[in-house]
Amino acid sequence: MISRALLPISALAACVLLHACGGGGGGSTSNAAPAAPAPQASAPQTASAATPASAPSAAPVDTTVAQSTTPNVQVIHVASTPTNTRNMLQTSVTICVPGTNTCQTIDDIQVDTGSHGLRVLASALDPSIALPLLAANNPSAVVAECAVFGSGYTWGAVRTADVRLASQVAPATSVQLIADNAAGNAAQDCSQSGLPMLTASSLRGNGILGVGPFTADCGAGCAASAMPRWYYDCTSGNCVASTVAVAQQVTNPVANFATDNNGVLIELPDVPDSGASAVTGTMTFGIGSQSNNVLGSATVLKSSSLSGYVTTDFGGNQYGSSFIDSGSNGVFFPSTTLDKCGVWYCPSTPQTISATIRSSSGAQTQSAVSFTVAQSTALFGSGHFAFDNLAGSASGYFDWGLPFFYGRRIFTALAGRATPAGPGPYYAF
Repeated sequence: MISRALLPISALAACVLLHACGGGGGGSTSNAAPAAPAPQASAPQTASAATPASAPSAAPVDTTVAQSTTPNVQVIHVASTPTNTRNMLQTSVTICVPGTNTCQTIDDIQVDTGSHGLRVLASALDPSIALPLLAANNPSAVVAECAVFGSGYTWGAVRTADVRLASQVAPATSVQLIADNAAGNAAQDCSQSGLPMLTASSLRGNGILGVGPFTADCGAGCAASAMPRWYYDCTSGNCVASTVAVAQQVTNPVANFATDNNGVLIELPDVPDSGASAVTGTMTFGIGSQSNNVLGSATVLKSSSLSGYVTTDFGGNQYGSSFIDSGSNGVFFPSTTLDKCGVWYCPSTPQTISATIRSSSGAQTQSAVSFTVAQSTALFGSGHFAFDNLAGSASGYFDWGLPFFYGRRIFTALAGRATPAGPGPYYAF
């Protein structure tokens, strides 16, 4: 989801991108905080797995982010941003006209395990990269999508691109081109979904790379019926909700790789209690498919096949709407004891919090975890951008955002794809 300077919004529904603060979004900063939170991730969605296609030969990649020499490893990083957003995990993505070497590498793309599919600002794409429009039910219409996050929405046409990450290629993959002129203005019900996130400043970057536990961003629901605030057929500025087949919906690119297509592993180093100015890590594609992505001793927590949620036991309560989300720039959870500055927690001294994350389906495995919550105003005042102890308030759910990733190896397995621990969806760490 994406919440910025607004209070987070919580919502649960099948086939709905809307979610809470953090993940792809966060809460608002306190008055003393110089940075707004990062865009948040969306809630995991149900979607059937697409069949991977063969990958065309890769063109040379020109990027400002150093690329790994290992074919299935993508460099990711947290650093300062033009919007001073903390805990913004980003990478570079190469987009090509399908079946060609006409490509462009776009930087400042958020890495989000809480949403599904690639969304890129049209303004970040060179006019020479003429991506074909997705064929609509009505031959004269343009397929557009409304993607609703915590406090806003993205709107744009659905186009087809070859998406290149490391040495992997997701051929002919549906992506959302945000603020694409071909889609015109947002449909009325979409424009009522919060703040429009149609520019680099409002999106906090050039796009979002959703690598969550499902293949498509909506799934069977949008294939079966026309649902509001999802897909539309637009003709001459008139947009009507429409159905889109699962295989044509905005798709998690990892699902379309020829190999290493059953999930991702994100590894970030630990950071000091005072934070770090920058952090570099890796996103490795595949689970158990190569020597660099074996599960090892990681605890596997099966998540819901409908929502992707796990359960968190905390403070005598069970939160069945829990998710592990690199797109959230804090850990967001309910607390009646921690002091708050706005939506951020700001205890006078650091507090150690204990909780247990449990599988929500299948074998009931669990993992006891602890984390620290520091004074948010002090963290923001440090000038650093990577924090493992930044947390904010939430109601009725537990969002294990980017601070949870530091110092851990965290796997996100795709639904329906075979892995050494059985098919996804699951998280493991």
